[in-house]
Amino acid sequence: MKPREYWTCARWFLPVFSGGLIVLAWYAVRILGDIEPYVLPTPGEIIRAAVEERSVLFSAALTTLKGAVLGFLTAALVGFGLALVLAYSRSFRFALYPHVLVVQMFPVIVLAPIFVLWVGPGLPSVARIAFLISFFPVVANATQGLISTDANMVDLFRMANASRLQEMLLLRVPFALPFYLTGLRIAASLAMIGAIAGEFFAGSSAGGTGGLGFMVIIYFAQLKTAALFATGFVACLCGFLFVSTVLGLNWLLLRKWHDSFERTDR
Repeated sequence: MKPREYWTCARWFLPVFSGGLIVLAWYAVRILGDIEPYVLPTPGEIIRAAVEERSVLFSAALTTLKGAVLGFLTAALVGFGLALVLAYSRSFRFALYPHVLVVQMFPVIVLAPIFVLWVGPGLPSVARIAFLISFFPVVANATQGLISTDANMVDLFRMANASRLQEMLLLRVPFALPFYLTGLRIAASLAMIGAIAGEFFAGSSAGGTGGLGFMVIIYFAQLKTAALFATGFVACLCGFLFVSTVLGLNWLLLRKWHDSFERTDR
């Protein structure tokens, strides 16, 4: 077997093998430790709970994804717009960047009741919390890419008497695209976390089933530990789907020209 084929097989086999070992260890801890099911349910009990609660978990996952997507898309647009402003002028960067850090550092547990007071519980508050949590990586990465453009290329544009707008749109933005997409990948995972945290503090079941964060509160109050674990795994699955979508966008935009992808044209 060639080394490349070996590592391709290992890439799929090793996670499955290690996952099987984790499941066996899980059952061993439960049986040998004589632990009660409400303290540590087995993987089988978690799967059974997920099947029993499938309709509720599906509706909750859609609600959470809605809040995460709204927050993420807003962060992607507003974050890139602000990055353009920060990169355009060093004075703007010195004046505004500290306030961006303040927004990032502000505790969610404080913001949640504030948003509830301003816009009400449920999706409006959850989407705003997801936005704030995923906002900073987009701004930070896009700004870094815009201000890190190759100095020789910048000199070439200026020798050609290109305007600041032409320099920004035709040189700096394409150069910053990989940085921006990296920020989007980070933001995609944080948006799911932000949506679930937002539902935990500001969620509501008005108009239907609450999101996954809201269901955590319900299952905990009912001491349905297996359903709690099932909720966590559904949240992980939603996060993987969300991040995979962003990775697909990354592949679509960069695969033909960026060095991070192996190309067949050279």
